[in-house]
Amino acid sequence: MMMTELPLDQVRTLLAVVDEGTFDAAAAALHVTPSAVSQRVKALEQRTGRVLLVRTKPVRPTESGDVVVRFARQLARLERDALAELGLPGEGEVTPVSVAVNADSLATWFLGALTRVPERERLCFELRREDETRTAELLREGLVMAAVTSSPEAVAGCSVRALGRMRYLAAASPEFVGRCLEGASLRDRLADAPVVTFDRSDDIQDGFLRQLGRGGASPVRHAVPASEGFVEAVVLGLGWGMVPEIQAGTLLREGRLISLAPDRPVDVPLYWQQWKLNSPALAAVAEAVAAAASGSLR
Repeated sequence: MMMTELPLDQVRTLLAVVDEGTFDAAAAALHVTPSAVSQRVKALEQRTGRVLLVRTKPVRPTESGDVVVRFARQLARLERDALAELGLPGEGEVTPVSVAVNADSLATWFLGALTRVPERERLCFELRREDETRTAELLREGLVMAAVTSSPEAVAGCSVRALGRMRYLAAASPEFVGRCLEGASLRDRLADAPVVTFDRSDDIQDGFLRQLGRGGASPVRHAVPASEGFVEAVVLGLGWGMVPEIQAGTLLREGRLISLAPDRPVDVPLYWQQWKLNSPALAAVAEAVAAAASGSLR
């Protein structure tokens, strides 16, 4: 049986179009004509028998296009590693490592993990902040090489390892407790009180209420899409919220926050997923992340 080959110039051209957003921009980056870019992409689509790009502005890869883009990025990673082992990269050259990470990890333990990566690796990190329930999608689309995710199911072509559990505590400021949470049961008071969320997809506060036996939360929902800003909003009494234990510790000891249900923490398991490549760079990052997580997560 004859196997279909993926010509490297066509694969790299498709990646350039996706990264640059248009055929013209990709042509400029590759120092070829827009016509040459179009011909290469069309030839690759004919070879694979699939539409690989949605011709919008910016262009978007189709599901099949995601597969080829992921392959192109992995190929580039392997090429850099091979050149490094051969001692061929130019002096001072660094290699990028793209990682998707959730905001709470980014604000607490993850940056410390990156400082553990040996400087001899000469890496530059490209971090993409995304909810832990959606970081795996960036891996699937080939946009990142690795991700901190809440999914234990490995993305195709990726390995997965458990990092630990990030614990969240229902908390509010003393002033907010006195103003909004007096009387009735905790579940009824919380359901009617203003709440702080990260964004519209943040479900952890509602999940906590469901644990208490009450569905739904107050229509007064303040969205604060930054981890530090979220905690500050709770401290200032804008509403109650689920605060990462790592961030809550000092605030609880100082009396600036009150734990509303100390016996009902919410644990979110986190996992590290990365491409299955024999890449020294990725291996170094993975070990640093695992070491930092073991000292910060439960």
